Amino acid sequence: MSVLDGLNPEQRRAAEAVRGPVCILAGAGSGKTTTITRRIAWQVASGAFRADELLAVTFTDKAASVMKARLAALGTGGVEARTFHSAALSQLHRYAPDSAGRILSTKALLLRQIANSLPKAFRFRPAGDLATEIERAKARRVRPDDYLRSLGEHVPPIPPDLMGKVYREYEHRKAERGEIDFEDLLELAIRMFETDERARNDVQTRYRAFTVDEYQDVNLLQQTLLDLWRGPSEELCVVGDDYQAIYSFTGASAHWLLGMEKRFPHATVVRLEHNYRSTPEILELANRLVPRLGGVEKTLQPTHSSGPEPVLRSFVSPESEHAWLAAEVRRVVAEGVPLEEIAILCRTNARLADFEEVLHEAGLPFQGASLLSREAARRLLRLAANVQATDVARRVRALAEEAGWLTDVPDKLGEREQTRQADLNRLVRLAEELDDGERTLSEFADELRRRFDPRGEGARGVHLLTYHRAKGLEFDAVFLPRLDEKELPARQARGADELAEERRLLYVGITRARRSLAITWSGRPSPFLAELGAGAELVAAVRAPRGRSAAVQMPVDAGDSVLYDALAAWRLRTARGEAVPAFHVFHNRVLAAIASARPRSRAELAAISGVGPAKLERYGNDVLEVVAAA
Repeated sequence: MSVLDGLNPEQRRAAEAVRGPVCILAGAGSGKTTTITRRIAWQVASGAFRADELLAVTFTDKAASVMKARLAALGTGGVEARTFHSAALSQLHRYAPDSAGRILSTKALLLRQIANSLPKAFRFRPAGDLATEIERAKARRVRPDDYLRSLGEHVPPIPPDLMGKVYREYEHRKAERGEIDFEDLLELAIRMFETDERARNDVQTRYRAFTVDEYQDVNLLQQTLLDLWRGPSEELCVVGDDYQAIYSFTGASAHWLLGMEKRFPHATVVRLEHNYRSTPEILELANRLVPRLGGVEKTLQPTHSSGPEPVLRSFVSPESEHAWLAAEVRRVVAEGVPLEEIAILCRTNARLADFEEVLHEAGLPFQGASLLSREAARRLLRLAANVQATDVARRVRALAEEAGWLTDVPDKLGEREQTRQADLNRLVRLAEELDDGERTLSEFADELRRRFDPRGEGARGVHLLTYHRAKGLEFDAVFLPRLDEKELPARQARGADELAEERRLLYVGITRARRSLAITWSGRPSPFLAELGAGAELVAAVRAPRGRSAAVQMPVDAGDSVLYDALAAWRLRTARGEAVPAFHVFHNRVLAAIASARPRSRAELAAISGVGPAKLERYGNDVLEVVAAA
């Protein structure tokens, strides 16, 4: 059997182009890994190159392992498949063994120490946000002294002057300890090849042809190293999809992928557009975004038979959206789809925590994101251990304020800090709902574990993933909830480039689905919905009536809409008077329960979940007056 058997005409054309330069523009689900592994195998089988003359570069160790396994299955052994970092480390050990220090496994511990010296307002900012900012700068080859000048319109996770100091101190402490990070690995290799002609010539002689996967995600640091490996040779094959370029926050850019034809005017360019993943209906929806995705046009063409039409549906409240989603998951499972083949994708981890609660309440197991694994909840669980005090709401609020909780969260925070603030809000809200005057803080912590523990690494169930983490994966059924304005696109996305990347995130989300896809929203619709062809009647259906904010729309399980509206208006007045968010008074679910039960006494009000002794004492008479008057 030939290694080219079974390829479609475009894949075969790419595989047969064994001499570079070659640019493969591979649409989602178009078999790019199959194509490049067959091409490498054919480079060897055709006699164009020996296996040990080839270097295939990937972005993850897992991808490198998959490539090696596929090449071995094709009878092609001896090809090096590595990440940029693995290749750079190997080369440093070979040519400059004393140059590489001890490698930091994570920046977080060192940055946490540095962050402890920041002004109090910034002391609890997640080290991960600081690490991402430093990685972005280093990927762009920006040193601490040039950091502030390099920012342009970019907004760091903390004020620029503070971020510059953190970056400088990080580099200083790292050097003092004789340590290097993963970006340093690439920078050291670059400097070595720029100054050591013997090492440079040896590598350029050793590797005669290069293949780079996921080329839309390359950054300046990686591209500079690749150019040094390659030298004057044009034996380069790159594969990528600019429509899936979603990592600009790391310094990645599709610039080099889109510029291949300009840099190499005689390059062989192949577009892979036959999709082997999704139904025609899902691809038709994804293709509606193509006119606004820019770059090189690629229209995905189906190879599978028809399936159900994607669902685009609006809801009057998040609660009704959640209830429908849980029912749909049950329906899909009843049709024979395993839970592990179902995914719920959201823009942030903070939003995914909503669906941890939804799935828990529905008795549906889940895996992936977990509130309990993140900093805010971990700290609370640690401090709540064995505490028998019963003033749960007060203590949790105090712990949240001590951790830097903001009741009014600004837009331009790092993503992890946005998630941390949302987690703190959630913990305070849950404490207020569950504070019945008898539950201890320790028991509250136990309840959090019961609700949010996805049962560890080996957990099975519905996947809860951000759009970023879902890239490269596929599922039988995909749900894209909360496609609201300021959710996707995210509220911090302001400029044209940022909005374009948010649109590409939606494209990535849609193209994860094999057969079933549902897109839902319950607030002001995302502008991307119009681009998907959502009718004006759907968009109009969720706009809040004049004088009524989306935050106080009636959940579907509220039995009396007039009473619910009256309670919501009272809550809003009360929250403003106390200068707290509305949910600190009562959550929507509690208002819905009150509207359904119409309590006539303090005893009946106290029997409603979420109305603990503290809230009964504080708000009981007012609530009963609202109920009686409605």
